[in-house]
Amino acid sequence: MTQYFLSLPHDSAEEPTMEAMYPAESQEVMASVGACNAAVQEAGAFVAAGGPQPPSSATTVDYSGDSPVLTPGPFVEADEYLGGFWIIEAENDDVAIEWAKQASRALRSRVEVRAPQEEPGA
Repeated sequence: MTQYFLSLPHDSAEEPTMEAMYPAESQEVMASVGACNAAVQEAGAFVAAGGPQPPSSATTVDYSGDSPVLTPGPFVEADEYLGGFWIIEAENDDVAIEWAKQASRALRSRVEVRAPQEEPGA
């Protein structure tokens, strides 16, 4: 089976965190996400999931020269950033997209689906 990366984009103008959501909305979304996660796990498709802290908490490390350079903040300035992710196993793109539909509905947000690049000559 192929592993797929399901990512949750967030608008960079905001840095939403679970703490920032209204309690009732947070509980409802978390219950929906929990049900989605349980379904993925029961199907044997779950590999990993998580949500990083907002970009403002990032430290960029560049050790491409003679010594490492640490810079506070994200490396890339973008309109959107990664707000969360799942890594799942699925038979094909269509199956991965079906899981993404469930995740999107649970989160009330867009979810991007991507398979990993294959090694050259593979």
